[in-house]
Amino acid sequence: MEVDYDTWRNNIEFYLNDVTFSDVQIVRKIVECLLPPAANIIKNLGPQTDPRTYLSLLDSAYASVEDGDKLFAKFLNTNQNAGEKASAYLQRLQSALSNVIRRGGMAVADMDHQLLKQFCRGCWNNSLISSLQLEHRKSNPLPFSEFLLLIRTEEDKEAAKSLRMKQHLGLPKAKVQSHLQSVECCTDEIDTFQNVSSSSPITKRMQKQIAELQMQLATLRATKNEQRAKLKMMEKSAQPCEGKANKKLRPWYCFCCGEDGHIAPSCCGDPNPELVEAKKKELKEKL
Repeated sequence: MEVDYDTWRNNIEFYLNDVTFSDVQIVRKIVECLLPPAANIIKNLGPQTDPRTYLSLLDSAYASVEDGDKLFAKFLNTNQNAGEKASAYLQRLQSALSNVIRRGGMAVADMDHQLLKQFCRGCWNNSLISSLQLEHRKSNPLPFSEFLLLIRTEEDKEAAKSLRMKQHLGLPKAKVQSHLQSVECCTDEIDTFQNVSSSSPITKRMQKQIAELQMQLATLRATKNEQRAKLKMMEKSAQPCEGKANKKLRPWYCFCCGEDGHIAPSCCGDPNPELVEAKKKELKEKL
């Protein structure tokens, strides 16, 4: 027999309410899906026995022993769980309410009204309740099938809208600075973003922004290398010839940034033409 007895019981109720199924056919379906020990309970009943007699014996062994009033009180305290979809919550309410009706705790005619009323009370998604105007439907509630379809359709719309919003907004465009080190830092973040799993939604807009940043970085690097090459040539041209090397002082500063202690090829600082010019004047005065 099925692990969930209430679910199995509701399926049999469906056959009982279908006039196209005879009692013999329903009994056959009940017997075919039972295994011991459940099968041992009804083994003395024959194929001509009324199907409700089968269900009565099985209910005595596996159905809830709570009466209809207690089940209805439990139904009124059934709220939506954390992370549970509204549609799943509605199905759980319908299953609980079916048990209430089966145990005589409520009339079948009140089912749709009580289902809508408890859904509005126990569902935490107020925007969904408001958009579907469920509070105004209490006087004329929908049947369960139409109610469930309405909730699932609204959930699908919300999910599609949320996906479009994420794809449209994406990540804010990074500001490109003229300083090479700042751009390189920004590029490290872009590389990290590109290494995200392919399952993450990467929009064309973000890809275009990444391409623009990479092009700007390449331009800055090329400019930096060109400046270094020019400064290196200036440094070589400013060096004295070998015959006069012993008579003249050699430059002690960097031709790029003007600082002491290193030369232009190994310079990591920013170009400082003003300081370089001042050092050149100081060198000329010493010669």
